Amino acid sequence: MSRDLADFPRPVLTALAAAERLLTRRAGATVVLADPEDLGGSERSVVARARVARNPFSLPRTLVVKQYVGEPDVNRPDPFHFEVASCQLFTALPADARPSPVLIAHDPGARLLVLEDLGRSSTLADMLFAPDPVAAQRCLLSWARALGRMQAATAGRENDFGALLRRLGEKARRDPGADEARAAFAGVPELVAGVLGVTVSAAAETEARETARLLGGTRYRAFSPSDTCPDNNLVTSRGVRFVDFEWGCFRDVALDAAYFRVPFPACESSFALPDGMADAMLEAWRNEIATVWPDLDDPALLRARLLDAQLLWVWLCTWWLLPRVVAGETRIGIDPGRSPRISAALADYWRRLAGAAAEGGRPATVDLADEMATALQRRFDDPSDNGAGRLPLYPAFRSLV
Repeated sequence: MSRDLADFPRPVLTALAAAERLLTRRAGATVVLADPEDLGGSERSVVARARVARNPFSLPRTLVVKQYVGEPDVNRPDPFHFEVASCQLFTALPADARPSPVLIAHDPGARLLVLEDLGRSSTLADMLFAPDPVAAQRCLLSWARALGRMQAATAGRENDFGALLRRLGEKARRDPGADEARAAFAGVPELVAGVLGVTVSAAAETEARETARLLGGTRYRAFSPSDTCPDNNLVTSRGVRFVDFEWGCFRDVALDAAYFRVPFPACESSFALPDGMADAMLEAWRNEIATVWPDLDDPALLRARLLDAQLLWVWLCTWWLLPRVVAGETRIGIDPGRSPRISAALADYWRRLAGAAAEGGRPATVDLADEMATALQRRFDDPSDNGAGRLPLYPAFRSLV
C-alpha cells in the first residue's frame, strides 16, 4: 500500500488495501491508491475517495471505495448485495439514463465496491441549507427530473434486478418499508390514542388501509433507492445523481413521488418547501415518466395515487417518530441546525395531509388529520417556537418570506 495512506484511520486503510488487491487481481499488474479522503460512510460502511497512483490499465484518475464493515446478519438480507445489484443494474443502462456512479469492481468476500468518482459534489441537502434560493429551486427540479428518469429507465427491469440478487445469494424482495407500513396500519390507532388521546375512526382506518394497494404488484413499478433523502443525492455537472442503495428495491413510483408533498418524509433534513415548489417538482417528474406511463398524465388518476402515497407515508412516519418524541428525543436527526423538531414535522405532515385529503374526497382522513395536527401541537409545542408548531422552510428559501 502507498505510504500516502499511512496516517489514515484503520477502517479507511483496510478498505483501500482491499480495493488495491481487487484491482490488482483484475489488471494482472499492481494498482496503487494514494491521497485518500474519508467520505464518511455510516455505522455499516466506510466510504473513501482515492487517487489511482499506479494505473496499469485505463482506470479513472480517482475512485470511490465503499466497504461494508462487520459480519452480515445471516437471518436478514445483506445490504451489500442490494447495493451491488442496484449498481450493476444501473451500470448496464445507457450513460444518459444512468442515475448513479458506474460500478467498476466488487468483491463479495471483502464486501467491497469500487465506484466511479462523481467528484467533489455538493449534496441536495447542502444546497437546501445554502443561502441561494434560485440554486436550491434548480436543484430540487433537477432531483425530481432525475427521479423520473431513473424510474422510466428501470420500468420493466424488476426481473433483471431479481436475477442479479439471486446471483449474489439473495432472494428478490419487496419494498423494505412494506411490512412496517402494514405494522403502522395496525399499530397507529392504539399509539395515538395512548399518547395524544386521539381516536382513529373506523372510516379513517379503512381509508389508510386502502393505500396498501401501492405495496403490491401495481402497473407502475420501478427501481427505488428507498432512501432518497437530500443527503443521498449528489448535485453534479450532469444533474442530480443518486447514491446509497442499501435498501434498493422495486415499488410503485408514487411512493417516491410523494416525497414532493410530505416532503422528504422522516428524513433528517425534512423541512418545508415554499408554495408552488411541490407542484413544479411534480410537473418535472411527470414529464420524465409520461412516455412509460402515459395514463399518469390523467390528473385525477395521478392525484389519487399521490394521495394514497402521502397518506401511507404520514401513517408510517407517525409509527416511526411519535414513540421517539415520547422517549424524549426532540429532533429527527442529531444536528439541530439541519434537522427539525419531530413534533413540528409530524404536525406539519398531518396538516398538509388534511388539505390534500379534503381535495381528494377522503373525509375521515380530513377529520383525523385535523385532530392529529392540533393534538401534536397542544402536547409538544415549544412556547418559544414562533412558528406555532409549523415546519420551517428550508433555509435556502427563508429569505423569500
